[in-house]
Amino acid sequence: MRESASKGASALAEKTIDEQSIDGKALDAIIEKFGTKPGALLGMLEAAQQADEHQYLPESVLEQIAIKTKIPASRVYSVASFYSFFNLKPQGRHSIVVCRGTACHTRGSKALLENALAALGSEPLGEGETSFTTLDREFSVRTVACFGQCALSPVIAIDGVILSRMTEGKLISALKKLKKEAAK
Repeated sequence: MRESASKGASALAEKTIDEQSIDGKALDAIIEKFGTKPGALLGMLEAAQQADEHQYLPESVLEQIAIKTKIPASRVYSVASFYSFFNLKPQGRHSIVVCRGTACHTRGSKALLENALAALGSEPLGEGETSFTTLDREFSVRTVACFGQCALSPVIAIDGVILSRMTEGKLISALKKLKKEAAK
């Protein structure tokens, strides 16, 4: 079962700082580093996400940022949910990003996405869904609108490495290699 990332700002959990994977001191240091100057929120959220072991922004972190910076929780949540870079649910150790732009789509990126999901034990993404993370948090699969590598389509990224002219065979081989490494 997948968890929905589309919760309203009023649904921010009332968790203590101890219940999240980024500790309170680290979060305080991030907030102090960025301060309250205009535009600081983006950098603060990015640093907090990078500091989290599952590369996401737990609701308790958003709440603490809102409280400590005196920025309304609705604004903090709005920024975190607007930018696709931010994750509101835990991410896998390995990231697979599939381009869904026109060039990639016409050259088979939908089949690549479906094959990646199937290889990881997931059903195809539902309407409006753009990501999936395995229950063991080893893999996350998500889509992006375009990598800007259209001449090399279809394009995917695995753990931040762009792979062009991807085929189903190359994808399955790469996933098998990652699964083998994860089993060690």
